[in-house]
Amino acid sequence: MTIHRLGTHIVECARIANMIRQHGELFLERVYTADEIEYCHGHGAPHYLYASRWAAKEAVLKCLLTRTAAGIRWTDIEVVIDCDGEPRVLLAGQAKMAAEAIGIVDILLTMAHCRTYATATAISLLD
Repeated sequence: MTIHRLGTHIVECARIANMIRQHGELFLERVYTADEIEYCHGHGAPHYLYASRWAAKEAVLKCLLTRTAAGIRWTDIEVVIDCDGEPRVLLAGQAKMAAEAIGIVDILLTMAHCRTYATATAISLLD
């Protein structure tokens, strides 16, 4: 496999907390899948987890080159935690079609957060 593209993003955790506070379920359901919402709400301070996933989705979008032209929705990109505790990217809809058109076979992901910021880096791989 060869590296296709690297995407990285950083977001203020307070920004995501404010979006959740201002827009509630409307914001959450527009940006996150039902499984992501369940996972984040099942842990201590969910806004940190939401912020990390926001950064991850932005990083993945950078690997896919664009979200507007391809009509990719936020929920087309899902972050799951595998049995080893590692984050993985699941693509659906237009995001999956865009990745297939480019020839992307996998996207590696790392995420981190502190009290102030959440960050993520994604690396798309070609076969």
